Amino acid sequence: MRLGIETPQRALAIVAHPDDAEFQCGATLARWAAEGCEVHHLVCTDGSKGTWDVEADTAALVALRQDEQRAAARALGATGECWFLGYVDGELEAGLEQRRRVAEVIRRVRPDVVLGHDPWKRYRLHPDHRVAGFLAVDGVVAARDPHFFPGAGGDHHRPSVLLLFEADEPDLVVDVTGFADRKVAALLEHVSQFVTTHEITDPSDEAQVARFRRVIEDRLSEHGRAGGVRHGERFKLLDRL
Repeated sequence: MRLGIETPQRALAIVAHPDDAEFQCGATLARWAAEGCEVHHLVCTDGSKGTWDVEADTAALVALRQDEQRAAARALGATGECWFLGYVDGELEAGLEQRRRVAEVIRRVRPDVVLGHDPWKRYRLHPDHRVAGFLAVDGVVAARDPHFFPGAGGDHHRPSVLLLFEADEPDLVVDVTGFADRKVAALLEHVSQFVTTHEITDPSDEAQVARFRRVIEDRLSEHGRAGGVRHGERFKLLDRL
């Protein structure tokens, strides 16, 4: 298992929903931001299905989740932008229009490293994660070559590295020791997701919040063991782009 890569000057996390980046690579983004990396987020869907409340105002939820994503990015220390494609949650497709829009953001941001869902993960339940993974991979290919979507987003751009999280066969661990607090703080900005993903029914209940923190830290510890570090986040590394 390879340990770490050089901190990039600029990174772009491409995810299906608000909070996906924080769950899957938040500590990595926090570490890189602290080391001077310009961190950007690209969220493919509007997050409108991210509630179990059948009476929810989904338009208000969309706006709230964008605010939460921006707050989470700030908690990580990110200085880049949060980009929102706004496709309907649960209905994301990997079509040419979606690919073009992802490639356009890559060309505008010009990241050294792109991070995204592994689209080849087996037994994945949520279709948006699978599709967002393909959009990240296909978007990198489209952004790098001048004859794909000419003029979209500016000049073509080839990232140096693509890191896929949620991978079946990870081969890279980023040492994020010392950045668990930032990851947890960023996740706690996603208040609308407390019940559905954080298992926090009462934010004033310190025991529930502490339990959530332990879950996150235990996962970082598990990933870190593969690289011989206290806390880590695992990825599949693609560096021949």
